[in-house]
Parts: sequence; structure tokens; C-alpha cells
Amino acid sequence: MTTHYYTASSLDGFIATPENSLDWLLKQDIDLDGPMAYPAFIQRMGAIAMGATTYEAIHAEEDEDGWPYTRPSWVFTHRTLSASEGADVRFVQGEVRAVHEEMTAAVPGKDLWVMGGGELAGQFADAGLLDEVWVQYAPVMLGAGAPLFPRALDLELIDTARNKAFLCGRFRVKGAL
Repeated sequence: MTTHYYTASSLDGFIATPENSLDWLLKQDIDLDGPMAYPAFIQRMGAIAMGATTYEAIHAEEDEDGWPYTRPSWVFTHRTLSASEGADVRFVQGEVRAVHEEMTAAVPGKDLWVMGGGELAGQFADAGLLDEVWVQYAPVMLGAGAPLFPRALDLELIDTARNKAFLCGRFRVKGAL
């Protein structure tokens, strides 16, 4: 079982604009069957952890098919949020260690994905629970916004690839820097 932080970033290290927009990302060219692409990655995941901002963005974009994930999802929030109909979404607060234990118990032997929000991934890293970081770097500079990862972290490069417009990197977490 491995806990992954998988995300996209601008070259200057931001995952969203100051207004939380991803428009810059969605216009980039990527091969969904190519190296380190999302469809192959998600097939390995048993459960998802995300913050409230990520959840609200996904929830707002739901189409007629509803919640896009078939895996159980834990949403870290201090707000009252509504769940999508038919979705296996659990709203949680507090220490990530207890939630990580709950997640691993719910999907034994499966990998976990910390989605969106570098701060939440940072909390997993602080607790020694983050194993890998996957970043798809887009050829843009945002200048400001939500940081990729607001912690000093020592990483070991495992793999690299180019997927059309993206420079992709996969890293093993060695620990705090």
C-alpha cells in the first residue's frame, strides 16, 4: 500500500491560480493513454483523500452522471458540505493519521491518493504517511496561486516522462528536508 500525491503544476510551482482556477491546466495537450497519465494512475487507487476546496470544485462540475469517482473519498473540511447522491464520500476533520488508518482499513492492500491541495498532502507528509509525489508540469508560469507543496521535503527521483505538453516526474518521499 502506497500513499501518493498526484497533481499538476505550473513550472513555477502552483497548482491553481489565486482565484483557484484550473483553466490554464485544462487547455494543455496530454495523451490520456500516455506515460504517467491519469487513467492508468487512478486504476491503482483504492481510496481518495481531498480537501474541501477540491471537493467543492469537483462537486460543482458534476454532470448528469454525478460524482466522477467510484472509490471511497474522504473530504477534510471544517465546513458543512453536501454529498453527491450515490457517492461514497465521508466528511472528516482532525488528524490525518486516524483518517489514513480508516482509509487503509476500508481498502486493504490498495493505494491511496491525496488529491489536490498541497497543504493536505503536506499534513500527510508531516505525519510520515506520504510515500510518493507525482507531478505533471505544464508549460505555463502563473506567478502566484496555490503552491504545489508548502513544505520542505526531501525527494528521490524514481521516474520521468514526457506526455505531450507535460514534463512528468515521480518521486519517492525520503522525509522532511
